[in-house]
Amino acid sequence: MSQQASPRGTFLQIAEVVKAQIQADPQMAQLPAAGDLMRDHGVSRGVVLRAFKELQADGVAEPVRGGRWRVVRHGEEVDRRPLEERIADIIAAEGFKVGTKFLSASNLMGRFKVSRPTVTKALDKLEAAGVLASEGQGKVRTVRTVPNREERS
Repeated sequence: MSQQASPRGTFLQIAEVVKAQIQADPQMAQLPAAGDLMRDHGVSRGVVLRAFKELQADGVAEPVRGGRWRVVRHGEEVDRRPLEERIADIIAAEGFKVGTKFLSASNLMGRFKVSRPTVTKALDKLEAAGVLASEGQGKVRTVRTVPNREERS
């Protein structure tokens, strides 16, 4: 970006650059990291966050709790249920049995593209609901009950 750019419209210019990237790459699922945009455009975090909000207002992106901003494509279906519900679906869908070791937080972070604290919070909710049990210091989680999908609908 030019050093002579107007600071008042910089966030709009960044939003346009990101929109162009989204249109050019149909596989793009997340917005670039805020730090990358700050570095590439020589702006503050606040300017980047305003650009993200502009993209949200245009219906191009949406924030992901505990993760980076997600690209929104028209006609694409996104599961917006709470993470603990989506994790509980894995137990039933992948045939986990009572007493078997459940997936690690790292595995779930990769599957759902969210941060470790977000996964940990969801797993804690499933423990409180009696779906999972944790053992020992390393928090090895095991399946306590297999949720019935129809019950939670």
